[in-house]
Amino acid sequence: MNVRSVILDFDRRPSALPCMVRAMMPVTRRRELAPRIVARWHGHRPDPRDLAAFRRIAGPGADDGRLPLLYPHTFGFRLAMAILTHPRFPVPIWGVLQVRNHLEQHRAIAADAALDIETRVMRGRPVARGAEFDLHTVVHVAGSLAWQSEVTFFTRGRFGEPDPATPAVRSPTGFGPCVAEWTMSDADHFRFGRFTGDYNGIHFWDWYARRLGFHRALYHPPRVLGQCLAKLPHPGGKAAGAQDLLCLDAWLKGPVAHGAKVRLHAATSPTASTTTFALFANAAERPAIVGRTHAPEATS
Repeated sequence: MNVRSVILDFDRRPSALPCMVRAMMPVTRRRELAPRIVARWHGHRPDPRDLAAFRRIAGPGADDGRLPLLYPHTFGFRLAMAILTHPRFPVPIWGVLQVRNHLEQHRAIAADAALDIETRVMRGRPVARGAEFDLHTVVHVAGSLAWQSEVTFFTRGRFGEPDPATPAVRSPTGFGPCVAEWTMSDADHFRFGRFTGDYNGIHFWDWYARRLGFHRALYHPPRVLGQCLAKLPHPGGKAAGAQDLLCLDAWLKGPVAHGAKVRLHAATSPTASTTTFALFANAAERPAIVGRTHAPEATS
């Protein structure tokens, strides 16, 4: 049977309220792990106040007239929310976790540019202990591709015989010495939630997080990644999130709780083309986030 694609078109910031309402509705598990759902946001222009707050909260440096690498990932996440809460999506959103991010910036994006953002479900596959879903996002400015990402989500359950593991599952293992230590600010949680459209209570309330087995509420992942990028050593003296051409691969391995004391380890390749990093939260011996930055042409 030929199933038609679902096209969600937005000419203004997608409202989070319908997503939150749909998230509370029962979800019928479906056999199709890659539903044809596309969400589009036309002509988004960054609000200068939101951009200034994003820079302050996520730490990507001073205003240089360009959007940080993580801006489209953060503000465009509302399209992912619209897809993950759609009735055609095969699993309930509350059981879905981000596990990997791959971001590519192909050229600098002016802070006052109009962004056309599109997110679609690329693929779904059974894996050990559950299933993974890849959502692909592209950003066009004046008709040209400026930025793209692939974000992988995981959910537990039984979905059939696991597919072979993809190479993207393997994260780097050499992290280098400690390059920065700081305490995460325990503030601005709702403001950052307004950026992403993700109002899951696990990001706001300790009592809610404890019901799910955590001691404290958890940060939205791009907020933590932004602070990592701001503190990474990078060739040319620029912060990693301020490069015109840059790829970021991130493996989200564990939670970072509100107010956590964190330490960042990093190592740069001999050719200075790749930086590998790991963020450790509190006294944990295993990293909460492992990442790698490199120029697009350095992609293996």
